[in-house]
Amino acid sequence: MKFWFITGSQHLYGPETLKEVKDHSEQMIKFFNNEEAVKPHEIVFMPVVTTQDEILDTLAKASLDETCAGIITWMHTFSPSKMWINGLKIFKKPVLHLHTQFNREIPWDKIDMDFMNTNQSAHGDREHGYIFTRMGIKRKVIVGHYKDEKVVRKIGRWLNIAAVVSMGKNLKIMRLGDNMREVAVTEGDKVDAQIKFGWNVNYYAIGDYVKKVDEVKEEEIDEIIDEYKEKYIVPDDISEEKMESIRYQARLEKALLNMLEEGGFFGFTDTFEDLYGLKQLPGLATQRMMEKGYGFGPEGDWKVAAMVRTLKLISNNKGTSLMEDYTYNFEEDNGAILGAHMLEICPSLSDEKPRIEVCELGIGGKEAPARLMFDGKEGKAICVSLIDMGNRFRLIILDVEAIKKPHDMPNLPVARVLWKPAPSLEESAEAWIYAGGAHHTVFSYEVTAEDMIDFAELLDIEYVYINKDTKINDLKRELAINDIIWKLK
Repeated sequence: MKFWFITGSQHLYGPETLKEVKDHSEQMIKFFNNEEAVKPHEIVFMPVVTTQDEILDTLAKASLDETCAGIITWMHTFSPSKMWINGLKIFKKPVLHLHTQFNREIPWDKIDMDFMNTNQSAHGDREHGYIFTRMGIKRKVIVGHYKDEKVVRKIGRWLNIAAVVSMGKNLKIMRLGDNMREVAVTEGDKVDAQIKFGWNVNYYAIGDYVKKVDEVKEEEIDEIIDEYKEKYIVPDDISEEKMESIRYQARLEKALLNMLEEGGFFGFTDTFEDLYGLKQLPGLATQRMMEKGYGFGPEGDWKVAAMVRTLKLISNNKGTSLMEDYTYNFEEDNGAILGAHMLEICPSLSDEKPRIEVCELGIGGKEAPARLMFDGKEGKAICVSLIDMGNRFRLIILDVEAIKKPHDMPNLPVARVLWKPAPSLEESAEAWIYAGGAHHTVFSYEVTAEDMIDFAELLDIEYVYINKDTKINDLKRELAINDIIWKLK
């Protein structure tokens, strides 16, 4: 995606100063576009704007340009903010207000009034910031010298979030069957989701999928099996019956991929209550789809399928998966959560070479499916839940620390991650439940809480952040205030 870099100034300083402002902006953009943190996105230089008409014209063109995912603004000199009002009134794309300056340090022995007139972002950007605040416009503010690694990294992460938000309008989710019966949190307003996020979520009969499954050829299955043997551990002494189960998952995988690609889908759901015509619930097949970058939601959970895809895009498909809080370890001073799911945890979380196992599922009434088994790696991560509050969507973000499991679990045939939530197991679970967080989440080592806050603010949705500083009474007060604020919106 492209982001327009718009530098603000005015004619008060004369043509030589404006030429210098232009040159500085072009040098900054060239620097950004050579930085890995900014790639694959491109920052595009736009002519320096100095009048109300130039600002309105530039922002109008940015609004209509489908390749423009947002703008970066910088007031190199002083740009009177009343000039920006009409342009900002019509502009609805993401805005990054970069508060920087071309020179890193003050040139103590050479500084004069010419330098002061040109390098005024210290107060030019404050004038610019005022008009955003006065007009109630959401934007991201990043402060620091433009060549600082931390600043470049922040810019790159924000560009990525803004691009993902822009791409959301093209996200199609395929629902195979409906939601698991009687479950509340997997339901939601799909129309409102399309209005707010752009997500297109539609139902497809399981029979459509069964037809695709029956069309898969044996040689196509053989190719996938060869890939399994190369990427994963397949027991040498596996029985013929279990090998047939693995081959059936390969058949399900190929059929899923065909259906997703033909329909232009980037995510899907299924449910073990609607498997008519299938021998097994897709397990290994679903894990493989997530490994390829597709979103997935179990039991018809289309919101989590869309969020898995969203975080896959943000993380460049690294260390991100569907997750579920399965069971607690209430050991004193060592509280932890065991996250897993029946079958479908993405191997991008794995700290080892995953192994393929065939085991009974114990639910759904179908044959024993093959699945990838592994332990998740250690490290800082987040869990994210998007819920429908009726009058709005709420994004819940939780800081966690994935840890090594203290004991083997030889009888648990699922991929799993063990983590300590912040600020503690008891406090985090209490906060999560007060906030209404779902049992299905998206777990990511790569995406940060700041990324998710930026995502929420770009889309103007509520967010709740549970972290080491969370206090239950403060959180309850925050939720009560949020209810009032969002009812008034």
